[in-house]
Amino acid sequence: MPRVTIVVLNWNGLADTLECLESLVHLAYPDYEIVVADNGSTDGSVEVIRERFPSVVLLENGENLGFAEGNNVGMRYALGAGADYVLLLNNDTVADPGFLTGLVEACEADAEIGVASPLIFSYDVPDEIWTAGAAINWANGATRRLRAGGRLHAGEPLFDVDFVSGCALLAKREAIEKVGLLDPDFYLYYEEVDWCVRAHARGYRVVCVPRARVWHKVSRSMGATCPLVSYYMSRNALLFLRKNLSGGRRALSLGRNLASTARSVVSAYVKGGDASRRPNARAQALGVWDFFGGRFGVPRPSILRVTA
Repeated sequence: MPRVTIVVLNWNGLADTLECLESLVHLAYPDYEIVVADNGSTDGSVEVIRERFPSVVLLENGENLGFAEGNNVGMRYALGAGADYVLLLNNDTVADPGFLTGLVEACEADAEIGVASPLIFSYDVPDEIWTAGAAINWANGATRRLRAGGRLHAGEPLFDVDFVSGCALLAKREAIEKVGLLDPDFYLYYEEVDWCVRAHARGYRVVCVPRARVWHKVSRSMGATCPLVSYYMSRNALLFLRKNLSGGRRALSLGRNLASTARSVVSAYVKGGDASRRPNARAQALGVWDFFGGRFGVPRPSILRVTA
């Protein structure tokens, strides 16, 4: 039976993390370990988790390393502990008891599968699919969740996708060893897109497994319209394209992305524009500025002020 290490990243999300861990202790899969990588929480998370779930391994990062490097800490631990699979799972999810069994069985049945994800449903609308994998628009770096709001029967076969959300991503050990860890330059957003593209490049399939299911409390950490989200999405889409395309195709895709961002920023400031969009527009512009300035990884403190 393959050994699975589940890595749950926490940053001041105690209530959500406790609910997630409670769902994980009831998994039907017989051989797994739960690791919480804490990104310097100040809400008492470490102490409460240690008391409530003494069997959980707690890795204290001491500071907010972001999604990419925070999860990398957990992945390094998992590989060192001999895990056959590593599951990255958002702390704001609740898992079906059989979801891990479904994922592992799917991966074990096909040596070409390197990455697998469950169906991810909306926590607030439990029968609505939030994502069943996602697609990449290589023309400008935009991404699109698949079958959002749709329905899929649990008995449907697994299917290939461009990438799966880092919200719930199971990776084989050999895939991690060949592909490497998440790129910390992204810090937050696009790191799983980049990782799955790298896995494809090494010959691995990336799949969604309908029989496996989790529920996600969408955008609990930062909010879907938070200017910081606009900043990272703007900067990291450009970084993603630069990393994964070359030559004329790269130049064309970067140009289209920049043109789209410029239109969005200008429309927030022209006469009659929606002033409420301006914080996000400033954040988008700063993301572009930092991309060209080579400022990646842990954000500068000034970003918090400029995007507020």
